[in-house]
Amino acid sequence: MVAMVQETTLHILNGRAMYDIFKKKSFLQGQKMIPFNEAMCFGETTEDLFTPEFVEKRAKVHHVSPEKYTDITLNPLKPLFSNGFTHIELWFDMDMFCQINILTILAWLDKKGHSKPIDLHIVGDKFEPIENYTLMAAGYYELFMEVLVHKTLPESIHLVPLRRGVELYLTYLHEDSNLMMYIKNNQLMTEKELVYALLENFKEYGLGDVQYLEIIRAHRST
Repeated sequence: MVAMVQETTLHILNGRAMYDIFKKKSFLQGQKMIPFNEAMCFGETTEDLFTPEFVEKRAKVHHVSPEKYTDITLNPLKPLFSNGFTHIELWFDMDMFCQINILTILAWLDKKGHSKPIDLHIVGDKFEPIENYTLMAAGYYELFMEVLVHKTLPESIHLVPLRRGVELYLTYLHEDSNLMMYIKNNQLMTEKELVYALLENFKEYGLGDVQYLEIIRAHRST
């Protein structure tokens, strides 16, 4: 008699806000959910994900200690690192912020040799599912290296939302991007006013107030 392997699913969500909403609405009730608390589209990274070197570099990006970074970002991912799940589902928004986080998770799964299909759910503003994909992790570490380490646009990215996110990521800090031109053309706005305007007018980037404030200050200091 063949023993049945129990299917166990791990749901990875883009950040604490989505996690809290899903909990509040009892969405995926009774299933294991974890948040990926990062903003991989902002700041530098390392080739090897979630290593001590990675933690040190990303902690500096976020202006926290490595211990604080580990507590906020790595500790919630422990169920992923344990390899105790037979199926993985990802829940992320359409914007650049989320797409680069998706690429990071898929790259790690690829590097670890994850060979089972992964379900990706793209959600809308109210976290309702709007698109679904089934994909394999193979090839995503190479994409991660091209995009986040070497800052180059890969020849092909099959996932349409990911391709758009990568295109935005590779250009959003260029002097002639629509984001940077908006900052340049609104020098008289206070930092607070400008952050609010960017949050309202550039939703496709998905950046938060902390990232926008840092971008504004870096631009104005030059």
